[in-house]
Amino acid sequence: MKRALAWLRILGAFGILGVLVWQLGSAAFLDGLGRISTPGVLAALVIGFATTLFSAGRWQIVATRLGLRLSLRTAVADYYRALFLNGVLPAGVLGDVHRAVQHGRDSGDVPRGVRAVVLERTAGQLVLIASAVTVVLVSPGVVPGAFREVVTVTGVVVVLAAVAAVIAGRVFGGRWIHSPSKVRRGFAVTLADLRLGLFTRETWPGVGFLSAATLAGHLALFVVAARVAGVDAPVGQLVPLMILALLAMGLPLNVGGFGPREGVCALLFGAAGLGAAQGVTVAVVYGVLTLVASLPGAGVLLVRSVAGFRVTRAPHTGVLPAPRTAADTGIESEVGLKS
Repeated sequence: MKRALAWLRILGAFGILGVLVWQLGSAAFLDGLGRISTPGVLAALVIGFATTLFSAGRWQIVATRLGLRLSLRTAVADYYRALFLNGVLPAGVLGDVHRAVQHGRDSGDVPRGVRAVVLERTAGQLVLIASAVTVVLVSPGVVPGAFREVVTVTGVVVVLAAVAAVIAGRVFGGRWIHSPSKVRRGFAVTLADLRLGLFTRETWPGVGFLSAATLAGHLALFVVAARVAGVDAPVGQLVPLMILALLAMGLPLNVGGFGPREGVCALLFGAAGLGAAQGVTVAVVYGVLTLVASLPGAGVLLVRSVAGFRVTRAPHTGVLPAPRTAADTGIESEVGLKS
C-alpha cells in the first residue's frame, strides 16, 4: 500500500508537469534552467543559510521543550542534510523522516524525536496557512475562485483542529496519561508534547517568530527567482502569489519539489496577467535555486559518511568506542534511509 501511494505521488507530479508541457510547451521549463546566473546562485546560498538557521532554531526550541538535547550547530547541520535529501529524493519529505528518526535514536527516544520534527514543521505550516488566509481576505482579486475556496476551507479546518486538540488535551490528557491502554496513553503523551512544544508561553513566541522569519526567507528567494526569470512586477504583487505557491508545495504530489508548484504558479501568474508560461519559468528557477541553497547538506552528508566509514574500518583495540552523538552519524544511517 505504501509503495502504491509513493508511485501515485510520483505519477501525479509527472502528470502535472506533462499537462503543463502539453499546454505551454517545453520552452517555459528550458528558459528557467537557462536563466540561472552566478548572482542568483550566491543569493540562494545566502538566503538559504538564513532560512536554515531560522528553521533549525525553531527545531531546537521544540526539541528542548520536549526534553531532548539538541545543539544549534547540530540542528543546522542536520537540517541542511534533510533539505538536501528532500530535494533529491521522491516525495520531498524523506530527509525530514531521516532527521526525525536519527535524532530520536541519538536522544534515546525515537517517538519523541519524531514528534519534535512533526511539531516543528507543523508550526511552519500554521504560519503559512495563516498567511494564505490573510491573502484571500485582504487581496481576494489575486486568487482564482476555486483556489480561494480551497484556502478558506483549509484555514477553517486548521482552526477547528487546533481547538479540538486543546479541548481534547484538557478533557482527556490528565485521565489517559497513566492509562493501561497504549493507544490512550500515546494520545495523551502526544497532546502533552503538542502543548509543550508549541503552545506554552515559553515556546510559542520564539517558534512563531522563527516560523515567520523562515517564511520571509522563502518569499525572498521566490522574489530572486522572479527577477532571475525576468519578471519585473512589483514585489507587492508577487508576494501574495508566492505565498499561495508555497502552500501548494505542501501537496504530496511532487518529485524533488517539482509538480504542484509549477501548476499553481501557472494558474496564479496567468490570472494576475503575468502569463502562465512566466509563472512556470519562475517556479522552475525557484526549484533550482532551492536545490542550490541546500547543497551544503550534501557536504554534511559526505563528511559524516566518510567519518562513519573510518569508524567501521578502524582496527579493534579492545577498547570500547566512545558513545556516538548526532554529529557523528555515520554511513549506516544514510544507507538505511535509502533502503
